Amino acid sequence: DMIEELAPIPAGTYPPKIDGAEEEIKSLAERKAAEIYGDPLPPIVKERLDKELNSIIKNGFAVMYLIAQKLVEKSLKDGYLVGSRGSVGSSLVAYMIGITEVNSLQPHYICEKCKHSEFITDGSYDCGFDMPDKNCPDCGSLMKKDGYDIPFETFLGFEGDKEPDIDLNFSGDYQPVVHKYVEELFGQGHVFRAGTISSVADKTAFGFVKNYLEEKQMVVTNAELNRLIKGCTGTKRTTGQHPGGIMIIPQDREIYDFSPIQHPADDPVSGTITTHFDYNFLHGSILKLDILGHTVPTTIKMLEDLTGVNARAIPLDDRETLSLFSSTEPLGVTPEEIGTEVGTFGIPEFGTGFSISMLVETKPKLFSELIRISGLSHGESVWLGNAQDLIRSGTAELSQCICCRDDIMLYLKYKGLPPRDAFRIMEDVRKGKGIREEDEEIMLANGVPQWYIDSCKKIKYMFPKAHAAAYTMMAFRIAWFKVHYPEAFYATYFTVFADDFDANLMTRGREVVWSKLKELEARRKDNTITQREKDTATMLEVVNEMYARGIKLLPVDLYKSDPFRFQITGDGIRPPLFALQGLGEAAAQNIAEARKEGEFLSKEDLRLRARISKAVVEILDEHGCLDELPESSQLRLF
Repeated sequence: DMIEELAPIPAGTYPPKIDGAEEEIKSLAERKAAEIYGDPLPPIVKERLDKELNSIIKNGFAVMYLIAQKLVEKSLKDGYLVGSRGSVGSSLVAYMIGITEVNSLQPHYICEKCKHSEFITDGSYDCGFDMPDKNCPDCGSLMKKDGYDIPFETFLGFEGDKEPDIDLNFSGDYQPVVHKYVEELFGQGHVFRAGTISSVADKTAFGFVKNYLEEKQMVVTNAELNRLIKGCTGTKRTTGQHPGGIMIIPQDREIYDFSPIQHPADDPVSGTITTHFDYNFLHGSILKLDILGHTVPTTIKMLEDLTGVNARAIPLDDRETLSLFSSTEPLGVTPEEIGTEVGTFGIPEFGTGFSISMLVETKPKLFSELIRISGLSHGESVWLGNAQDLIRSGTAELSQCICCRDDIMLYLKYKGLPPRDAFRIMEDVRKGKGIREEDEEIMLANGVPQWYIDSCKKIKYMFPKAHAAAYTMMAFRIAWFKVHYPEAFYATYFTVFADDFDANLMTRGREVVWSKLKELEARRKDNTITQREKDTATMLEVVNEMYARGIKLLPVDLYKSDPFRFQITGDGIRPPLFALQGLGEAAAQNIAEARKEGEFLSKEDLRLRARISKAVVEILDEHGCLDELPESSQLRLF
């Protein structure tokens, strides 16, 4: 009774402190803006930049921006691009300081030589890369095109005071380096992995209860059975760690002010220490950074290394690459040869069966339409039973449909609704709340068609445009390599997804690959296909396409194959040792090390020197890698 108030964690927010963060963010953003747009800045740029900086500094968000800036800067310096997730691309300041590559200003031309700029503010273009090429009226240089037209409100709310959530996709290869760098920035004892708590699911609880009743030889009614199951469901089962969540403790505090700490799953041998409380519980008290590992930055790094091309310099209006999303022509193959009307197998976000069916129906011709398709494919009740029906019936074109949450706010503003009303309606719709009666009246009074309002009412969840734009930008770069550097594209794709590659099957020529693909497609239709076979089918589609383009897959070679990477040779692409199913990473590495000492005298010599099992020797033999090796070295004595 004497205790007035007791909370598991202190009330309020406790972000880390970096001295001078506000001044540094302001200086970085303004310097970069002047570098791009000239000094003085065009009014449209200055107004947006000042508005954002005011929100960020006034609400204490500068530290979060600065931390993200330092992490991205380090990754780029070490040669790895970073993908921005979520709505951080809605922030012009985030673009200016290098956190995101998405420029949220309206579509515009900018002369890189004399800084002449022209902004399109009437909504006639969704994205700068859709605009025709134009020479600078002042100096005659070809102007740069940019701008995605994304409102800042999508990120920090209408008042600019919503806590920012900056999610970044680092290369999976580089993720541990970034995690280590965060520790360097804030010091040991102030950086912890975000903990998760796994609870007992319905089905698991049913098993527990059933076993308990059997052991006790008890017979109960269904009502009692369900009561016991309900009692077990949701209780803690074990602990784990978030795949990329890092919790930052301020310098003047210690972790125990907020949470106990632990080894995940109570495993003391694990070198990882996490917060005991689930990261969702701590969210809003201390800063959580999402430093996620992703295959796309890894893929782009490999493609850059193989070709010497800087991916950031790839033009996002390349006509040949754009046509890949509506035809197979850039690949030099027919739809019949690869079994689809578009050429996006192996392109992230656009290579799945669902995405391909959307591409086939919409036949996108503009970069902004690719962003729309990315938004549609990630939303819920946005495409199926909604935009798809509107396009099929001729009611609306893809460019008129609601695809990302920002589309609603922008469209309503261009229709004349006050910005606050446009924002509120967007927020209601993207959360699946539909349209209020009074809002419907405002929309109709401003000339919004009934089909648009009906479409809003069906939506359950919507993707932010900034997220869709960032994904599309990365996917387009990979698609560009697919068109212009096919060998590098296929060698990289196979290396990144090597777990799904079966060299014994896939190096046997196009006929064998096509036949296996047809067999798996028939299984898919019968619904008798396993997940592993689905992954194999996805890989076979890419392999078949590569063969159709005239590129060969060579057999695995005991001496020439790299342990893990696919190599480009004059004759085709050579798979690594690891590409043989059943030959693991350790065996591949051991063989590569052992062969440095000279050729193997026999299969027995290979097994002993490389420290591999008889099963691995049999896998190599079956593939034809050991055709010239005798079983034993004894014959060499005579």
